[in-house]
Amino acid sequence: MRSGQTGTHHGYHPIASAGWPNSFPRPATWALPPFPAAFLIHRHSMAFTFLRHVPQEGTATYTPQPFMLPWGAKVDDAFIDKLFEICERMGWGPDLADDLMGCMAFESARTFSPDVRNLAGSSGTGLIQFMAATARDLGTTTDALTRMSAVEQLEYVYAYFTKYRWHERVRCLEDMYMAILMPKYISSPLGTVLFNDGTRAYTQNRGLDADEDGLITKAEAAAKVRAVYLEGFKAGNAREVFYDT
Repeated sequence: MRSGQTGTHHGYHPIASAGWPNSFPRPATWALPPFPAAFLIHRHSMAFTFLRHVPQEGTATYTPQPFMLPWGAKVDDAFIDKLFEICERMGWGPDLADDLMGCMAFESARTFSPDVRNLAGSSGTGLIQFMAATARDLGTTTDALTRMSAVEQLEYVYAYFTKYRWHERVRCLEDMYMAILMPKYISSPLGTVLFNDGTRAYTQNRGLDADEDGLITKAEAAAKVRAVYLEGFKAGNAREVFYDT
């Protein structure tokens, strides 16, 4: 994640460990679905609420719709709970939850590790490669971020997207990655040049220059991320989750 850009950040309410959102009235009885280990999402007040189980009250039931969470098999239940929580707090549905997983997989070299460091020489650290200046702007440091668990660091992912309201402009994976890499290009055309050869920024991101022409465009940067995102759907990488509309 890069600092020094201006832009726009999102919102979810916390999920109780039993899977019932705090803002929902708790029903007198429960009817668990035949997939108790799966995660579920329920749409409420124009936003998705993520649940572990499908509650039933009287004759009213919720019919879950399955989808695959890319890279979901590579993180634990607590991570998915927190991912869904911050996405709900940002007003993001399943599609953007998927995109965020793809971006974090790319930025963390598929490790989802809170202490992974940038190998090209920058101060980038963790799930979305927080830069030192960015960490300071969020009231922490990159060293402190490395000492956090991945679940704890997700709160700083939320803080990053919401501090300047960038979450409100994100509509797709390409936009989301620009929010992480260079927020001023969130809404720019795919052909926009981000980095030119001969600059430090280009050197740190040289791996994104697919055609090696000395120019890194938004499309080239996003193509690398999308490839990792799609890899996340392969067998052994993805995890089935559910939502109710």
